[in-house]
Amino acid sequence: MPLDAFALALGSAFLHALWNLILGRERDPEAATAVALTAAVVLFAPVAAWRFDADTAVWPYIAVTSMLQLAYFAALATAYRHADVSVVYPIARGLAPVLVLLVGVTALGVGASAGQAAGVCLVGLGVVLVRGLRGGAEARAAGAAWGVAVASCIAAYTLVDKHGIEHASPVVYLELGMLPATIGYVGFLLVTEHGGGRVRAAARPLPALAGVLSFVAYALVLAALSRASAASVASVRETSVLIAAFLAAPLAGEHVGPGRLAGAGLVVAGVALIALA
Repeated sequence: MPLDAFALALGSAFLHALWNLILGRERDPEAATAVALTAAVVLFAPVAAWRFDADTAVWPYIAVTSMLQLAYFAALATAYRHADVSVVYPIARGLAPVLVLLVGVTALGVGASAGQAAGVCLVGLGVVLVRGLRGGAEARAAGAAWGVAVASCIAAYTLVDKHGIEHASPVVYLELGMLPATIGYVGFLLVTEHGGGRVRAAARPLPALAGVLSFVAYALVLAALSRASAASVASVRETSVLIAAFLAAPLAGEHVGPGRLAGAGLVVAGVALIALA
């Protein structure tokens, strides 16, 4: 893997972990997510308009991925209200490629190697360690359940976007998919009780920065993919699981013990096996 591609993928991993930690430490993650989505969509709209490149076949994919993105951000924001980032994030990021692999094997007839099977086992063991075996059972169970929900959304839109991206340039495709998801998410929040006040209270620089970072992280991945294989980029990018685990204590004030760190490490190792096998 070229050094520049490695640096881009690692930078993307850091930014991805950072924007999740920013949203996870917010007092109102749902409202903060609304601010983040709005900031990102508004900022990158001129870029997408300037470099617009999409054919008519993209619209069915945009319709489906928009709904999945809406479900993803709703699940993610709710997860961070009920559980620590250091629990939700490794499960969500680690299980997503496992679910993509399982769908490929069971529904699409794609074969799986011994290395990928071993990777699934490592991810499973890592999730158990992240989830924890003792203490705080109810809270940890909620975090694990929301992590699985987020992972399911990631896996679903990944399978859709794999084909949809063939019909539009990456930034345009992302903007087109995120625009209706953002309108739906923010619109729903505004019509809830005290929704407008919640969004106004969350309209601060940090949540807006989280939205910008999410787009920049994606752009860095695209740049890395132009320089190295998808498998190698994916394996480096999943180091975001470890980065989030290490930064959760100083940035989000979470208690991250050795068991949770070890679990995050196993998740990264398992995803790397799945990607590279």
